[in-house]
Amino acid sequence: MAKIVLLGRYLFAVAVAASGLRQVFSGEFVRLAPGFPGWIPWPAIWARLIGVFMVLIGTAILVGRRKRLAAIVLASLIFLLFLSLQLPLAISNPLVGYRWTNPAKTMALCGGAILLAGIQFDAETGGRPAALRPMGRLVFAGPAFLGIFLFICGFQHFDYADFVDTLVPVWIPPSPRFWTWFAGAALVAGGVGVVLPRTARLAAFLSGLMVFLWVLLLHIPRAIQLKSLFELDGVFEALAISGVALLVAGTRQAAGPPKPPSATEP
Repeated sequence: MAKIVLLGRYLFAVAVAASGLRQVFSGEFVRLAPGFPGWIPWPAIWARLIGVFMVLIGTAILVGRRKRLAAIVLASLIFLLFLSLQLPLAISNPLVGYRWTNPAKTMALCGGAILLAGIQFDAETGGRPAALRPMGRLVFAGPAFLGIFLFICGFQHFDYADFVDTLVPVWIPPSPRFWTWFAGAALVAGGVGVVLPRTARLAAFLSGLMVFLWVLLLHIPRAIQLKSLFELDGVFEALAISGVALLVAGTRQAAGPPKPPSATEP
């Protein structure tokens, strides 16, 4: 499963760095990072500044240099933006289902960053994943947050089926509605399976594979066809979620419950 962990790390890192570059050049917050509220001055400056941080963090995670520190900084940044921006918006109108999508996505990404921070890589040079660090008690937030996100997205495939139908490529048989319902059921099953120890690894791997296939079959073609930077941001967003799912798949069952540090451990 070590290769799956490395692949998840690479996908996650590329998505973070690429989204950061988008922010640097556009001066706007992209879908991977929650934007600031409108009353905060100089939004373009903040977007570019956070974009620079995202490029540095994604690069550090990708090459394996200061990976743990970069992952902790990213998790902290995402969590602060979640608490200050997205959660209040969702709570202000809690019965509107789609308002919970972005907060759940943000926490899934935060869980992925926490998971990365808890993985011990050989010699910290991008080698094979060796174990979870003692601080790895928090890494189980990764499966929990990912499961919640998948479950919410799956439910919304049924609730907003007419909209999801428009996203399904028409050339894929038998019909867009079939794939809308199929994907919804798969997401709900993946969300439940990820948090159950017996099915966590398989559910996370299949969910990651499914989302990665959406990158190839849905997000990239839409970004090219529509010539839309917003759709390009969706490519990076889905790539990051796929990476988080693969990180969960590669560590969830194999790592087991984290052990307390020994008395001689630094």
